Amino acid sequence: MSVNTAHGLPLLPGNAFRDTSRSAFPRPQTLTYGNGYALRGRPAVGGGQRAPSYGDTVQLAAQATDHVGARRFVPARAAHDKKVLRFYGYFRQEVHDSPDERWRIRPVVIYYYLEDDSMCVMEPEVENSGMPQGKLLKRHKLPKSQQGAVYHWKDLNVAMDLCVYGTVYRLTHCDPFTQEFMESQGIVLNDPEPTASDPYTSGRRKPQLYHITPSNYDNFKQFLTMDGKVLRFFALWDDSGSLYGEKRAVLLHFYLVDDTVEIREVQQPNSGREPVPLLLHRQRVSKRARAACQPFPSCVLEVSKQEVEEYYSPKDFRVGEELTLLGKRFLLYDCDAFTRKYYEQHHPEILLKPLPLDKKPQEYWKRVIPPYNGFGSLEDSVQNCLSLVPEPPKKNLIKALEKDHKVLRYAARLDSQNPQDRGRHFIISYFLANDAISIYETPKRNSGIIAGKFLEKTRIPKPGSTVDNPEYYSPADFAIGATVEVFRHRFVLTDADQYVLDYLESVSEQDQVPERTLSSLRQALRPGGALGPIRALEDPSEPTAGAPISVC
Repeated sequence: MSVNTAHGLPLLPGNAFRDTSRSAFPRPQTLTYGNGYALRGRPAVGGGQRAPSYGDTVQLAAQATDHVGARRFVPARAAHDKKVLRFYGYFRQEVHDSPDERWRIRPVVIYYYLEDDSMCVMEPEVENSGMPQGKLLKRHKLPKSQQGAVYHWKDLNVAMDLCVYGTVYRLTHCDPFTQEFMESQGIVLNDPEPTASDPYTSGRRKPQLYHITPSNYDNFKQFLTMDGKVLRFFALWDDSGSLYGEKRAVLLHFYLVDDTVEIREVQQPNSGREPVPLLLHRQRVSKRARAACQPFPSCVLEVSKQEVEEYYSPKDFRVGEELTLLGKRFLLYDCDAFTRKYYEQHHPEILLKPLPLDKKPQEYWKRVIPPYNGFGSLEDSVQNCLSLVPEPPKKNLIKALEKDHKVLRYAARLDSQNPQDRGRHFIISYFLANDAISIYETPKRNSGIIAGKFLEKTRIPKPGSTVDNPEYYSPADFAIGATVEVFRHRFVLTDADQYVLDYLESVSEQDQVPERTLSSLRQALRPGGALGPIRALEDPSEPTAGAPISVC
């Protein structure tokens, strides 16, 4: 008869008590072997017995190994459960059609699971990398060769290449547990090596910021005290070492407000050189760079303040000595008065020694104006000789405004030896606004000569006047009976308007009109015959004497 061991009662209906605190009801193990291990006995059903757990099987397996017997087998899933070997490495990935990189380095972590000899490859995720990262190869047995062999932990080591599916992984180092396990199995690990750096990632890293202690020099005080003050040096640029080189005069300006230097070339007229305003624009010129920056070519990039040890200062500019700026030699031979005063006040130890220069005597070429050829007016022809692009001659605007529409008219006849010119009468109009003269011939029946405009309005020079100092006809030369020569045509004045006499009498004191001209006009313009001859000969298109009308 079965006995209830918990209470000492026979196992009969009514003698079994139920455990109310029990919440799990596992089914007891009744097999001879559990998890590959032999059990000591068949568990009893009922009561407070519980089914053997995974920890019990491991403990029983440990006890089984202590005894000498045939059953010493321990499966790998129990002996190597949750034991993983971890190797760190990288692989190189080629990049096509990219101007920034040709290949990139991708770090990976390779896990080897000892319980089933499976492996997986993981890539640490990088934020904003733009590449799919994480698990590259899922957990499985990686093939070693085409014959079906797979990788074993005995094939792994540090500083070796692992080829999987055509990708070569370089194993650089491992974690401490892996190192301890491999050494316990008698495998000697190679020396670990650093992971190769990615050139693109290295180029994107920001450089380390350095703090530079500001100097105690007061730049604001320099600006307030030295603003607008410039040292001016006269120098010679010695360029004789180059092909077709020579010594050229330049101006060196040193701005005291910010210690900048500017070089200007002295332009010579008709030198044939391109008029370049500046040889060196305003900038600070380095005198001595740091030793670490001397091999760097200065023509590639401007030198920063951190690379310059000293800049040029007023102490470096000494009159009478040679100065080298950016590889060019300059001889300072003199300076202006302000520069001398500045050195006397601030740098009395520096002696200014001006150097005399052998200046070539300046050649003066006298401009020769060719003789007047008779085409156009004399003023217009002279403008062609004064400049390459002729300009219109200047006019006396005040005289043109004051004497506008004022015309002096005279009657004249042609003085010629030709019998056909007898009886030809002309009207000479003198325009006071620009001292121009126009001649009109009066019509005559059956003369065979076409009347009308004989001469356009133009200024008439006197016979014998030169081109350099031309002398033109004026109202003082127009006396009754006088002869006026106009381009080899001689005209004899016979009469004039009453307005001519009135005008000349009003300006006789200012313009110094000769008395002979006034007396001849007074005798010709007697009462009753003043306008008779001219009105008979006048042209309808010409203005009436003394009338304020337009004259074309």
